[in-house]
Amino acid sequence: MKWEPVAAMLALLLLGVWVVWGPSVRHELRPGAMTTKYNFAGLRGELETVRDAATGECTFRLLPKDGPPGEVFGREKFVEMFGAPGYDRVTANAGNLVFRALNITSWGGVVWVCVGFLGQGAFFGRMFIQWLVSEKQKRSVVPEVFWWLSLLGGVTLFAYFAWRQDIVGVLGQTSGVVIYARNIRLIRKRARREAREAAAAGGLSIAGA
Repeated sequence: MKWEPVAAMLALLLLGVWVVWGPSVRHELRPGAMTTKYNFAGLRGELETVRDAATGECTFRLLPKDGPPGEVFGREKFVEMFGAPGYDRVTANAGNLVFRALNITSWGGVVWVCVGFLGQGAFFGRMFIQWLVSEKQKRSVVPEVFWWLSLLGGVTLFAYFAWRQDIVGVLGQTSGVVIYARNIRLIRKRARREAREAAAAGGLSIAGA
């Protein structure tokens, strides 16, 4: 097995991690601040949250990805902008590094992210197995397990992107799921046909003997 494909995979993985989890906003934060990514009306950036140790009250700033930071505001303006449930959720989860890393706002979101990881794991597994089989046979080969893992990955990622309300991801998986299932059906039909032909050929051999 050659090392170049593995090195290329690792390089792309590191690049992706840096793009997703690297600093997206380069503003100087207030002491003790935690940030949460936001996407509101096409505007992207981070919401800075600082909890007062004495009163327990939180103050906020919007840190746009492109532009100067906004003014500090409190609960009243936050509720006016995002609603009371949003305030309760942000203040309850302020400081949760897991939520920030996964860009979610609840523990239910962790479950959905695990679904997404399962789908990506299935897609990685299918390509890894296909690669190993092809390297072993010194030619491009697509084993049946490739299509089963593709179907598993496609279904789980469709559900994950639907939860994320990511239309690009949903559209990307829609056609794939149907194609994966169709390939499995064709493989199964061919296996049954070959089994019938083999049985018929065996019957003729016995009769001829």
